[in-house]
Amino acid sequence: LPVSTGCHVIHAYVPATEPYEWWAGLERTSAEYKHKKAEAVEVLWRAIEKQIPDVRSRVRIKLEASPLTHERFLRRDGGSYGPFIPAGQGQLAGQRTALPGFLCVGDSTFPGIGMPAVAASGLIAANSLVGVRQHWAMLDRIRL
Repeated sequence: LPVSTGCHVIHAYVPATEPYEWWAGLERTSAEYKHKKAEAVEVLWRAIEKQIPDVRSRVRIKLEASPLTHERFLRRDGGSYGPFIPAGQGQLAGQRTALPGFLCVGDSTFPGIGMPAVAASGLIAANSLVGVRQHWAMLDRIRL
């Protein structure tokens, strides 16, 4: 998608705390599914509107998803969106694995779900392999 000057991205989501069974078996083209998805998304729109009252009139592109969307396009079991760890009961794993030189990144590793956090997990992994100065030198070498 082209980037427009003066535009911003809002990535809003709620944790998947409702039972997947509420979505399982719904046909994505059905009126029931569309209504259920609209209800779920409305919660997020109302929250955003508390800070940006006219947000809906300013949106150029919107991508709304449900657990079925995550299941289909992200290949997530049961439409999950990142791991569920209750507050105070641990934290997400880091990028290191039991295999030397093999790192894991994404929404199931620290710092967690959402595009900024997933990108940060990749940066953490990259900087675990080479230092920041070496990283910058490589970017300079390829003129990036």
